[in-house]
Amino acid sequence: MRRVLAWLLVVPIGAWVVVRLFGLERGFPMVPLVAFTPLVVLGAVAVIAVAALLRQRAAAAAAAVLAIVLVVLVAPRALGGPSDPDGPAGPRLRVLSANMHFGFGSADALVALARRLRPDVLAVQELTPSLARDLDAAGLAELLPERVIYPEPRGPGIGLYARIPLTRATAPGTRRNPLAFAIARPAGGPVVELGSVHVTPPYSNQVAVWRADLRVVPQATPSSRIRILAGDFNATLDHAELRRLIDSGYVDAAAEVGAGLRATWPNARRLPPPVTIDHVLADARCGVQEFSVQAIPGTDHRAVFAELVLPRETR
Repeated sequence: MRRVLAWLLVVPIGAWVVVRLFGLERGFPMVPLVAFTPLVVLGAVAVIAVAALLRQRAAAAAAAVLAIVLVVLVAPRALGGPSDPDGPAGPRLRVLSANMHFGFGSADALVALARRLRPDVLAVQELTPSLARDLDAAGLAELLPERVIYPEPRGPGIGLYARIPLTRATAPGTRRNPLAFAIARPAGGPVVELGSVHVTPPYSNQVAVWRADLRVVPQATPSSRIRILAGDFNATLDHAELRRLIDSGYVDAAAEVGAGLRATWPNARRLPPPVTIDHVLADARCGVQEFSVQAIPGTDHRAVFAELVLPRETR
C-alpha cells in the first residue's frame, strides 16, 4: 500500500514534467494550468519528503530526478543579471506596460508611476475611451505626448504613448484583440518597432483563439529592425507558444535580469496563485539593465517596467 501511494504521488509530477519539457500542453485546462509550473517544483519536493517518510526509496529517487528537471527548467529565469547590447551601447529605452482591467485601473496612479519611472514608452492594455480621457486629464499628454491608441469599451482597447516621436504602423496578421504598433527612432539609436500586445486569455472556449493570437504576434527580426513588444501575453515562460515566439530572437526582460518569477497577475488577490503573464520582450540585440513590477490600484495586473539598452545607431 505504501509503495502504491508513493508512486501515485510521483506519476502526476512525471506527467507534468513530460508535458512541460516537450511543450505538449493542449486544450483546457492544461494550457492555463501549465502556468503554475514553478509551484509544481514545490510539489515535487513535497513528494520526495512523503516518499521518504513512507520508506519508498525508488519513488523518492524518481521524485528527486523530476524535481531537478523542474528546477533546471524554472531556475534560469531567476538567475540572470544586467546585460549589455550587441556591440557598442546606444541610448537607453525605458518601457512601461500596464493592463488597466477594463479601464478600471487608476489613471492618476498610472500617471504618477510614469512621472516616477520616466518611461520613454508606455504600453496600455484594456484602454477604454473614458480611461484615455482620464489619463490625459491626469497629465499624461504632457509627459508622453506621442500616441498610437485604439480605445475600445471593456477589454480590446490598446495603445502606445511615448515621449519620442511615433509613426503609426500596421502589425502583420490578424488577431482577436488589436495590437498597437508603431515605429520610433530614439536619438542616437536605431529605428525601433514597438508593439503593445494583449493576447486573448486561454479560457475554456478560447484556447484555440489564444494559440492563434500568440502565433500572429510579430516575431523578432534579427537581421532587420529592432523590435520590442510589451503587454499582457496571457502566457508564461512555461508555455511552449510563448517560448516559440521568444526563440525567434527576443529576450524576456524579466528573465534576463533574474526577475522572471515576479508575478504580474492577479494583483491584490490570493487566488488563483500568482503567475507571470505580462512581459517586455526585447530584441536579443538589446541589453537589459533593470526590471520591476508595480502595483496600480483598480487593476488585477501589476505593471511591468524595463530599462533597455539599444545598440548604437549604425550608418
